[in-house]
Amino acid sequence: MKIIFVILISGLSIFGSLSLAAPYGAIVINAKNGEVLHCEECDTKLHPAGLTKLITLYVVFSKIESGEISLDEQVEVSRKASAELPAKLGLLPGQKIKVRYLIRATGVMGSNDTSTALAEHVSGSEKEFTKLMNLTAKRLGMENSSFLNAHGMTQTGHLSTPRDMAIALRALFFDFPAYFNLFSRRTANAGFKKVTHSGARFLANYRGADAFRHGYTRASGFSGAASAERGGTRIITVVFGGRSTATRNREMAKLTDMGFEKVIYLGQ
Repeated sequence: MKIIFVILISGLSIFGSLSLAAPYGAIVINAKNGEVLHCEECDTKLHPAGLTKLITLYVVFSKIESGEISLDEQVEVSRKASAELPAKLGLLPGQKIKVRYLIRATGVMGSNDTSTALAEHVSGSEKEFTKLMNLTAKRLGMENSSFLNAHGMTQTGHLSTPRDMAIALRALFFDFPAYFNLFSRRTANAGFKKVTHSGARFLANYRGADAFRHGYTRASGFSGAASAERGGTRIITVVFGGRSTATRNREMAKLTDMGFEKVIYLGQ
């Protein structure tokens, strides 16, 4: 009779743990001039998860600035938006909610239902909105991204790179400074509910951090995009494929520190 032993680590078999490991990629840039200070698989196409919402919000902000939509417009929630998987605000079909509250929930909490509701409001359908996402991405120089939804849940062909997401966060900082503090708010009023920032721990613990967007799916691992400013220098760091929230945050802190040190060394 054969006896098979299975070793469990933190509740997962070693085989399961290894199989869930998502590919790693990272980049660090000087936001001032876009110079790359560190790149590890930064042009590898990976699953972006919730980092997708950076380009979703860039498109939405563009439409607000052009006057095509307004912050106080009412959005009627569709069944599709309401049915999105968590994280979600909890929108109901037929519910009406202002654009500003959808933006706050998307940017602070990272909710999926509000992302879809915004997309449908801007373009009539999420499919049409993704065309805008991809056109905008190409215009910004995000050459290796292809977006198929507005929220970032795993979908075959929905891909981006650490470099492209750094470009997106940098563009948000320079093109929409009035909205950039959305990514550092610890809490926000989303109309019928108060939402908490999904990256509050990193924002609280890393000196100078003033923007954070996180993402997680099994395919992407724990991803993050952050901006930090110290003494007039701004560093943007993006990591894909973290093993946990804690390890991702430690990696991002280490890389951002390295970015500041390199800028000081280079005298930029």
